[in-house]
Amino acid sequence: MSRFQPTNACQRQAIDESRATLPADIVDYIQKVEGQPHPESQLISVLHKIQRHYGYLDRAHMDAVAHLLGVPAAKVSGVATFYHFFRLTPRGKYVISVCMGTACYVKGADKVLEKIREELGIDFGETTRDGLFSLEEARCLGTCGLAPVLMINDEVHAKVSPDKVPALLERYAAQP
Repeated sequence: MSRFQPTNACQRQAIDESRATLPADIVDYIQKVEGQPHPESQLISVLHKIQRHYGYLDRAHMDAVAHLLGVPAAKVSGVATFYHFFRLTPRGKYVISVCMGTACYVKGADKVLEKIREELGIDFGETTRDGLFSLEEARCLGTCGLAPVLMINDEVHAKVSPDKVPALLERYAAQP
């Protein structure tokens, strides 16, 4: 019997709540894979779809997936926390990726990073309280000749020095 056709009122309510938590296209995808052998093997692809939609995975998303795929919530949470790609908190409007590759590091990326930390009061993997900035580490952005480099969303900033950081952050903070 399909998990989407529960046998009692309690199961029916859990499934209905889970379906309401996720977008219809993801629920449809889960229903589609449910008919395949080992639907639980699609857990990572389901989580990717949810993160693509919301930008992160929260507890309600993971619980809904557990109900709809018929896997323990601990397994869903374990997969989401094991893989570095998955985010369990929302990202900021502006994601700052500081290149810490060899060329950037030698040219002072550590000092740029320290200035960003000082200005924003956050570290790698964190988001400012106002939800404006998130800070991430990049191993190499492929622009070594422009070191030190950082990206804010998809915009590359080259030859960044610590003294340029406040104005750069202010420019983004002032955008609507």
